[in-house]
Amino acid sequence: MDKFFKISERNSTIKAEIIGGLTTFFAMAYIVFVNPNQVAGEGAKGWLAGAAAEAGIEVSAQLGQIWNAVFVASILAAVIGTLLMAFFANMPFAQACGMGLNSFFCTVFVAGACFGGIDVIEGYHAGMVLIFVSGIVFLVLSLTGAREYIAKAMPECLKKAIPAGIGLFIALIGFKNAGLIQDNPYTFVQFVDIHGALQNNEWLSVAPAITAFLGLIIIAVLAKKNVKGNVIIGIFASTIIYYILTMQVPSFDMSAIGQTFKDFGEIGIVGLFDAKAWKDAFVGAPVGGVFNAIMLIITFCLVDMFDTIGTLYGTAAQANMLDENGDPINVSKSMLCDSIATVAGAAIGTSTCTTFVESSAGVAAGARTGFASVVTAICFALCLFLSPLANIIPSAATAPALIYVGVLMLKNFSKVDMDDIASAVPAFLALIMMPLTYSIANGIGIGAIAYVLIQAFTGKYQKKDVVVTIIAALFVLKFIFVTM
Repeated sequence: MDKFFKISERNSTIKAEIIGGLTTFFAMAYIVFVNPNQVAGEGAKGWLAGAAAEAGIEVSAQLGQIWNAVFVASILAAVIGTLLMAFFANMPFAQACGMGLNSFFCTVFVAGACFGGIDVIEGYHAGMVLIFVSGIVFLVLSLTGAREYIAKAMPECLKKAIPAGIGLFIALIGFKNAGLIQDNPYTFVQFVDIHGALQNNEWLSVAPAITAFLGLIIIAVLAKKNVKGNVIIGIFASTIIYYILTMQVPSFDMSAIGQTFKDFGEIGIVGLFDAKAWKDAFVGAPVGGVFNAIMLIITFCLVDMFDTIGTLYGTAAQANMLDENGDPINVSKSMLCDSIATVAGAAIGTSTCTTFVESSAGVAAGARTGFASVVTAICFALCLFLSPLANIIPSAATAPALIYVGVLMLKNFSKVDMDDIASAVPAFLALIMMPLTYSIANGIGIGAIAYVLIQAFTGKYQKKDVVVTIIAALFVLKFIFVTM
């Protein structure tokens, strides 16, 4: 084992690898509960089911099925992707469904189908087809080396702004789900109206917001004290606070385990093999046509590409695992693992898989080889039987995790050269347009367009800008011909 994983060669020990693997797991274990919540709009009793009911649409049962299917699929995808990192790339990195991408998936395919008068399971299946195709594109680009070339050809300002923008987008979702921000007809949004709720004896309506805020503080304090697993501890602490504030008693149903696997078998793993799903993905109503499908595939490719590149470079640098050119060792193999995990994840029913920045927690704890990833994968596999626990965790308890992840991702923006206005403006537009337009894709597109125009009109356009110009041109067509 030492020889296979090169543990001694990388100045590590089996104990350090085990501790590192456990640390990575606890740092990203929140994804087990958060990912199905994001994809399925929090399931049968979540915000999407409630919003649909207000519009006279009953989809709670179907959203519950999707939640169950994605719960199992996301864990299996994390196991597959992380084991690939362990045995093929021999890197201490873990993979799971990407934050932001799962929210984007819900907005376009699940919520889009719901309010578009389309069966939400059909929308979910059509989305899986496009995720699968984007995975195949990842795979081809990785095998040919084009993926690495494209990533390096993108302007540095956009590389740094994209993950930061995704962080703001995720945080916005967390604030909204917990009710910390509310609609306001005059200012568009406002902070939760605690005074009004108390005046009207509606304490229960603000309890989720207070729970989420306290949960975020708990996570931040634990993180400051370097407590391992601060996010998952924060989720559990927030759950307790929620039930205390609302004076409710949680129900624990063990039969949920069987139903979870049943729904996974019936609608999760079968979607990609349904001919109708492929038709819906490219010519049917759930997506809206071939051009729209192509734009969505490109969007998923772009976001995952830069998210993975940023994570690999940042984490490898922290672990002192860069080669003489400043690139992560085994970078091509790591990208290939990421691509295969996305293909496998789509095949079993979950959104795009990516390398998690939380892997840096395991690296900081001593992980240096793929053996740490084996430990992380085993921990994820054990989570397959935790669906009853997930049912008692309210959205107010997972919202702090979303907001905290947003904080972590936002730090990328500090690396943008704000003294150079040609970098600052495109980066800022990419950052701010993601939450304001509720779309990761729009943020990338607007930032790319701004960059190309500024470079062209200031005489700074270079040959390497051809890649971002093509991307900008595609988004111009999207904004003209597609509403999203």
